[in-house]
Amino acid sequence: MYGWNLKVYNKFQSHKLSVKGRTPNGDAISDPKESDYLPVKSLKDVKFVLWTETVKIWRIAFPVALSQLFQFLTNSSTSIYAGHLGDIYLSSISLYQGVVSSIYFYLLFGMSSALATLCGQAFGAGQIQSTCIYVQRSCIILTATCIILLPIYVYATPILKLLGQDEGIADLAGRYSILVIPHMFSFAIAFPIQRFLQAQSKVKVIMCIAFVVLLIQNGLLYIFINVFGWATTGLAMVSNIIGWMYAVALVVYTIGWCKEEWTGFSWVAFRDLWAFSKLSLASSVMFCLEQWYITCIMLLAGLLDNPVIAVGSYSICFNVQGWDFMVLLGISTAISVRVSNTLGMSHPRAAKYSFCVSIFQSLLLGSLFMAIIFLSKQEFAKIFTNSEDMIQAVADLAYLLGVTIVLNSASQVMS
Repeated sequence: MYGWNLKVYNKFQSHKLSVKGRTPNGDAISDPKESDYLPVKSLKDVKFVLWTETVKIWRIAFPVALSQLFQFLTNSSTSIYAGHLGDIYLSSISLYQGVVSSIYFYLLFGMSSALATLCGQAFGAGQIQSTCIYVQRSCIILTATCIILLPIYVYATPILKLLGQDEGIADLAGRYSILVIPHMFSFAIAFPIQRFLQAQSKVKVIMCIAFVVLLIQNGLLYIFINVFGWATTGLAMVSNIIGWMYAVALVVYTIGWCKEEWTGFSWVAFRDLWAFSKLSLASSVMFCLEQWYITCIMLLAGLLDNPVIAVGSYSICFNVQGWDFMVLLGISTAISVRVSNTLGMSHPRAAKYSFCVSIFQSLLLGSLFMAIIFLSKQEFAKIFTNSEDMIQAVADLAYLLGVTIVLNSASQVMS
């Protein structure tokens, strides 16, 4: 629902019922602009709710999914260039992304999810200016979290070796971890601003920024890797550049074009940090526990007989799964905004129906993605590597990958 207040609602509302509180045929479904839905009593009502909620969800989900996909493709692009440098580079970068990076990424992303709920409810209740304080508090807390996580980056090599990883892979992954420390801090700014804009349904802006950053990244990767031959150093430099480019672009847009919502920096943001921190951590716990299984699997892959092939092949599978996950994340973000807005307007039935529609669509998308994986199991790995052994290893995992995608589809949205 785009009904945080009348101004924002009128900007996005595209469906208007001809009779107050009912469909044109007199069916018992209300106009959400004026009241909550009435109970669904017929198949016609189900179809109406399904179509109405689908339109409302995907107006947010589509640009969010694209923006998240573009952001995830920045990781995939790094893996692709690393894979064409050699199997050891792919495995090392994959170990960093799957173990070291996943710790901070999912923790920061999960902590910022509390902001999505708070901002959505604030807009729904008409308390627009309070969202500015929420964003600044979140940036402060996430920056402090990055500082706490610094030792993991600095000592990544000995930590990975202690966990039984191959020495060659661990050395290269640890060196890369130190080089990309600035990239971690960019997320402490980008995630809260991103949630702030999503709560206002300004997701097309995020999508455009992410797309431009992705194009710039691939151009820089080509220059640094193929022209200058900087290998690991080039990969790290590009990650730092595009990470901060994305964060700064979001900040500039927020300050320059969100005059009504952004009231400026305030010392009030430093108040109640502990209470806000507890809420942020509580929001991240379930999300982290769901996603850190990838870290565990990556570590287990590094203990197999041929760790280079094992880690690399699992990384390719996780990258492909990540593409599907980013689309589902768009639905998840949309339903978070939709539910928080409708609850803020005291429309519980609209929140319930919207949630049910999102579950149905996530399962449908997961099944479609599984079919694509099954049909292209011998081909999609070639995007990442030219190694025949690696391609065959990925093909052997394709059926398991497809089933996993379907099983995870609904859970990603429900969380």
